[in-house]
Amino acid sequence: MKAVTVPVFLKIFYPSLLWRMPEAEKKLYLTFDDGPHPEITPQVLEILDQFSAKASFFCVGDNVRKFPETYTSLLENGHAVGNHTMNHLNGWKTNLNTYYDNVNECRRLIDSKLFRPPYGRITPSQIHTLKKEYTIVMWSVLSYDFDAETSPEQCLEYVINNTEDGAIIVFHDSVKAAENMLYVLPKVLKHYSDLGYTFASL
Repeated sequence: MKAVTVPVFLKIFYPSLLWRMPEAEKKLYLTFDDGPHPEITPQVLEILDQFSAKASFFCVGDNVRKFPETYTSLLENGHAVGNHTMNHLNGWKTNLNTYYDNVNECRRLIDSKLFRPPYGRITPSQIHTLKKEYTIVMWSVLSYDFDAETSPEQCLEYVINNTEDGAIIVFHDSVKAAENMLYVLPKVLKHYSDLGYTFASL
């Protein structure tokens, strides 16, 4: 059984992290991790544009360094960007100083006060240090688009069955996730647009 939504105790234990946005506005918040990618990210932007949707892209600094034009296109299209560390570090396996230095290295390329820990793995000491400078963004719904054992149809079901007003939804603009994500994204956008929802950046 995949943990598509976040257990309540985690939200209680880590109240300083952003798990969802306010309800009653009929807004959803699509986020994309691990890009930018020169082939996949432009496809995401095209799909979002078809629905006048804005999103937030948590970018790996090294990918921004390698694909600056793709990164610039995110900003030019009015989407939000966030820091996802320079090298996609696992916070549980990285000491505080190394982690903080890696986030700072990424900050030289990404001017944003939004931060999402890769894998969602971050220690209390890392939270304590980074929350002074960033809004640490987690999620309400994890699509599992990156999971080879999750079919596109299952991925869509995970999102549709667990998304509520104010939800922060995680997708990935990466090679590994592309098949699932590109199948699911337009269907999610159409489903919720037909229900009167809009899609905003953080």
